[in-house]
Amino acid sequence: MKKLVVLGCTGSIGRQTLDIVRAFPDELEVVGLAAGNNVELLYEQMREFHPRHICCINRPASIPDGVFYTEMAEMVCLEEVDQVMVATMGSVGLIPTLSALKHGKAVALSNKEPIVIAGGLIKEYESRYGGTVLPVDSEPSAIWQCLQGEDNQIRRLMITASGGPFRTTPIEELAQVTPEQALQHPTWKMGRKITIDSATLMNKAFEVIESHWLFNVPWDRIEVVVHPESTIHSMVEFEDGSVKAQLGPPDMRLPIQYALFHPVRLPNDMIPRLDTGIPYSLTFQPLEPERYPCFNLAVHAAQKGGTFPAVLSAADEVAVSAFLEGRIGFTDIYSVVEKVLEQHQPSSARDAGEVLEADRWATAHAREITGQ
Repeated sequence: MKKLVVLGCTGSIGRQTLDIVRAFPDELEVVGLAAGNNVELLYEQMREFHPRHICCINRPASIPDGVFYTEMAEMVCLEEVDQVMVATMGSVGLIPTLSALKHGKAVALSNKEPIVIAGGLIKEYESRYGGTVLPVDSEPSAIWQCLQGEDNQIRRLMITASGGPFRTTPIEELAQVTPEQALQHPTWKMGRKITIDSATLMNKAFEVIESHWLFNVPWDRIEVVVHPESTIHSMVEFEDGSVKAQLGPPDMRLPIQYALFHPVRLPNDMIPRLDTGIPYSLTFQPLEPERYPCFNLAVHAAQKGGTFPAVLSAADEVAVSAFLEGRIGFTDIYSVVEKVLEQHQPSSARDAGEVLEADRWATAHAREITGQ
């Protein structure tokens, strides 16, 4: 029986993680749940999964007998915990991730931001303390799966992108798109913030940063290719020219389950299968930099290192929120992030304190720019 803590249990990935727990009640037990503001859903999950520890942004006035209110950074360190699913949003997942690694836990990382803003620090903790980072994000998970059993030099990682809802929209019309249009992702069903990041391709830049740290691959050996069908989730090319790809319908429960049970693959009828009984077209297109300016902006910020990635992530979060609230336009997301990055005085990001201070500075500065 593997004992889990699920951080971000009421969000999309958190709920799908609990779907996997439902499918394997004899193999998985939930000992801790952490939510944001959705206390009503948290209590529903408590009644079903009976965790001994809970956490949320606003502490409830009453907690059932036998249940302890435990902060996330403490919850992940409990001796009984075997694995932690980090499915929170933004930088809030960084300290719990580092705490879990420091206590030798396996961390299934769905939340991109911790490794985007502090990839070097996370890898240092993993190496020093013996914890393990397991990718859950679909594209890094696909790369991870392709690398199983391989001990060969990687020539190239190819991360696929659907291109989002504006892949064919005339570029001059992008400034007028609405939040409702941007939330209509053509293939995936995701949370609002990540859906907008997929429309700007900021999300794909985050996956490049993620993959750089997770697989220790140089920046110039990672590329993004537009693949509208979203059937191939990523590919790995080796020195002899062989390419391995991981394919499947766009459903997050497969990478979640793979991270929870790795290296074992268990049957699960709730996960959709690739239907080879129907015609398939698998097409690839080059990424258009002028259509997705956030992509190069983000990758260049990550390559600078230090606290630039933390500032990138925080500024993007504020800009996306401002767009969803109708205070800035779609193409202004790039402008806001660019302006915050230009005005940042970086530090080395030697510890979590420096990273989070840069995150706070960028959040406040981006809010000033967007009028929050």
